[in-house]
Amino acid sequence: MQPSKVYFINLRTDYENPLTAKLQRLIKRAGIERIDFSDRFVAIKIHFGEPGNLSFLRPNFARAVVDVIRAKGGKPFLTDCNTLYPGRRKNALEHLDAAAENGFSVASTGCQIIIADGLKGLDEKLVPLTGTKHVKEAKIGQAIMDADIFVSLNHFKGHEATGFGGALKNIGMGSGSRAGKMEQHCDGKPTVDRELCRACRQCIKQCAHGAISYDEKKIACIDHDLCVGCGRCIGACNFDAIENNGGSSELALSEKIAEYSLAVLQNRPHFHINIVMQVSPNCDCHNENDVPIIPDVGMFASFDPVALDQACADACNRQPVMPGSQLSDNLAKCESHHDHFKDSAPSTDWTFTLQHAQALGIGTREYELVTVR
Repeated sequence: MQPSKVYFINLRTDYENPLTAKLQRLIKRAGIERIDFSDRFVAIKIHFGEPGNLSFLRPNFARAVVDVIRAKGGKPFLTDCNTLYPGRRKNALEHLDAAAENGFSVASTGCQIIIADGLKGLDEKLVPLTGTKHVKEAKIGQAIMDADIFVSLNHFKGHEATGFGGALKNIGMGSGSRAGKMEQHCDGKPTVDRELCRACRQCIKQCAHGAISYDEKKIACIDHDLCVGCGRCIGACNFDAIENNGGSSELALSEKIAEYSLAVLQNRPHFHINIVMQVSPNCDCHNENDVPIIPDVGMFASFDPVALDQACADACNRQPVMPGSQLSDNLAKCESHHDHFKDSAPSTDWTFTLQHAQALGIGTREYELVTVR
């Protein structure tokens, strides 16, 4: 496979070159306008940020991309799927409130916001996969699969489970419905917190496998012999009484993310953008963001999300360590792996996802870096 082109522009600005204008110059040079957007629906997959976190991508970046797509006749919308865990983005109403709190609106972004897997994370399309190791039928948010074109706009940062979160993480995990996130995260089955259960019986209505019953105290119980681990009951519970408490291995999680990315990207045009700034050690799903582990790097774009993530990881590893960061603290205590993301989260290995994505044919880890002036 030939190396893929990855385009880079730095973050230096002046009066004539604000960041948004530089982002537009970057994506045009990278070829986004070669896509036929005319009268086609365009899903722009973004993370709206858990309220309290201040390192998520600001709406201004989304607006810059939206304006380019609209100028080519496209019909863009910003989208994400609900979270598996309790938080401020676990259903569409709270998710939209969180997005608004973080500044995302029609006025600020120039387009509508659609939560792809619906009110409770149950609206999904089953996407069959062949040649995969773990997933035979991915569960993707319906609105994402209804779009004609897919664009990912990603905050590139560290991640406590996968080393870093870039394009593939935002595409694969982020586009999964609640059941899809359950499949990626968990090899186990959900359980009920008896203290939180209110016997509302919403969960039993969603279980298609007869796995939920109620005991003499009218508390829900899940029979793991019957449960298939789909996670629909988690979305149905309004009281956060049902939780996922079994995790996939690091390798399995990373490979499932690659396989879900394949489900999202296959058979339609796609384009990807990584913004490498405020590189916090953990995901933007946290309701806080720690000190960046490295200085800001720049903005990258490519048609190949594998090459894009590899190029960003390489660029980050060339940066100095930020004093007082989690990375700096870890290096003071442990021997260096000569990899900023592994040194920041030593139990992780970010190469797992990229290796599997390359094996699946999503893209290549070999790239040619083109600097845009």
